[in-house]
Amino acid sequence: MSKTKLEQALELVHSRGVIAPKDFESRNIPVSYLQRLEQQGILMRSNRGVYTSMEYDVTEKHSLVEVCKRVPNGVICLLSALQFHQLTTQWSWQVWLAIQNKAHRPKIDRPPVQLVYMSGEALTAGVESHKFEGVTVRVTSAAKTVVDCFKFRHKVGQDVAMEALRDYLQQRRYLNEKWGPRSELHHYAKICRVENAMKPYLKAFSIC
Repeated sequence: MSKTKLEQALELVHSRGVIAPKDFESRNIPVSYLQRLEQQGILMRSNRGVYTSMEYDVTEKHSLVEVCKRVPNGVICLLSALQFHQLTTQWSWQVWLAIQNKAHRPKIDRPPVQLVYMSGEALTAGVESHKFEGVTVRVTSAAKTVVDCFKFRHKVGQDVAMEALRDYLQQRRYLNEKWGPRSELHHYAKICRVENAMKPYLKAFSIC
């Protein structure tokens, strides 16, 4: 026997954990079932257009999950990406999200979001995909994040950029990496046009 719409909805909730209306629409499940499941205590409305299963094991990355669920084309960046890669002692109460320059500002009630506008390769290069709570979270790689901190040092602070570079070089396998054409740092610095801004700090850390 074919499954009822309610059975399909419950199956999707249990498999995904975090649900948006479009997840139901893509399977021809009435969106009204979201409210019905919320009333039954099966789902919790955790954000505008985002519902979380009450039985799901929420991870420490839940704030990133909620934002990426709402803005699937966005990329977690800067302070949030530094925290993700454990490259900073700073703590941010906001989720830093990179979006396309001409994109409409997304409406997100919570968690608070700090938007950063990028374009071209500066937005698409060095992006990793991770899965948490059934949702794909796109985040800048460790090297790209460090470079972004220098590009947007007026937003995050020069001290944060320097700390990120130092931790990146000390904690990861890139300690012996040379500032050369094959360097990830060099690659992303060229894309973001911050080679000259970064070079003195690389010299200070005896990398050049």
